[in-house]
Amino acid sequence: MEHALPPSPVHVLETAVRPAAVMVRGAGDELFDQDGKRYLDFVQGWAVNSLGHSPEAVARALRTQASALVHSSAGYFNAPQVQLCTTLARLSGLERTFLCATGAEANESAIKLARKWGQRERGGAWEIVTTADAFHGRTLATMSASGKSAFAPLFEPKVQGFRKVPFGDAAAVEAALDERVAAVLVEPIQGEAGVVVPPRGYLRQLRELCSAQGVLLMFDEVQTGVGRTGALFAFEHEGARPDVMTLGKGLGAGVPLAAMLCDARVACFEPGDQGGTYSGNALTSAVGQAVLEAVTAPGFLDHVNAMSVKLRGVLEALVPRGLVASVRGAGLLLAAELPAATASDVVRRAHAEGLLLNAPRPNLLRFMPALNVLPASIDELAERLPGLLEAAGRS
Repeated sequence: MEHALPPSPVHVLETAVRPAAVMVRGAGDELFDQDGKRYLDFVQGWAVNSLGHSPEAVARALRTQASALVHSSAGYFNAPQVQLCTTLARLSGLERTFLCATGAEANESAIKLARKWGQRERGGAWEIVTTADAFHGRTLATMSASGKSAFAPLFEPKVQGFRKVPFGDAAAVEAALDERVAAVLVEPIQGEAGVVVPPRGYLRQLRELCSAQGVLLMFDEVQTGVGRTGALFAFEHEGARPDVMTLGKGLGAGVPLAAMLCDARVACFEPGDQGGTYSGNALTSAVGQAVLEAVTAPGFLDHVNAMSVKLRGVLEALVPRGLVASVRGAGLLLAAELPAATASDVVRRAHAEGLLLNAPRPNLLRFMPALNVLPASIDELAERLPGLLEAAGRS
């Protein structure tokens, strides 16, 4: 006979270090735990909640679509899938889309596409140039493609065929290109590495190199896409449209949705090459459409850029006080470099006081608020952050 057990986090497989709080409700910039404690959220699911917690646009799309069709099968077209793919093609200029659930799955799809394209169009080329410190996901292939040092000893043997070069160095990419290379895969801004911004012109240089050498240019915009950097897609800042692009995180605004987009001329998958039980799911596709309608609405990206200026100003004001060494990033993907390796302590203290922050590096805080973050929320951060930084610096 089975025994009833009270709900307990102990039964959740331990794949992350988590505080004890159990979150039960969210609204906009705020999150609430089971004890009713309120948190101001500047992490937003690692840039996932593009419209904040429990946005009405997402809730409405879920309600409406759930009453019509949740999932018909990846073996059939459904109306929200067709609409979302059409919208993505119009907005990106990339005519074909594979919808999936996670950014890692989207990047896995891009890797497979590049290998098949290289086999067919480039004499069997199958290697892909990626960059040091890159993060492309946690499937075996995407971990192998990543340049994260912590991944190096894990799950050996890795998937072969990834050439790592320094990020932001177009000359290093050029030197790595030969007849065995099918594609170049980079993040326009390295998020997990600490919001590392490449030199201006880097994306354009990669576009020119790949076009000249006849290899695919693939941008991982899982974190930078869907308005996060102040443009709908980060590649637009330099007019460097890729052959393949991946999206995730903010595309679903909290609902598991991702996409691999490609130019029609490189869309070489045949039936059976790629798929997934939930690929093109009607429910999540309806949410993606609602999110894109919100982000492309008049004035939305203007708000992102205005709040970027405001948040950057808050962080840069801490530099003369010695609390922050430097600030970098774009749009609402910003990072504050600290003068010492106190970031984890700051995050711990902030959580205790009801403020959610992220530390991707020992001396770095990353800020990823909702794209529709309220000015008042940034004002509150400005009031609370200096004291936390001072306390961590004294410990």
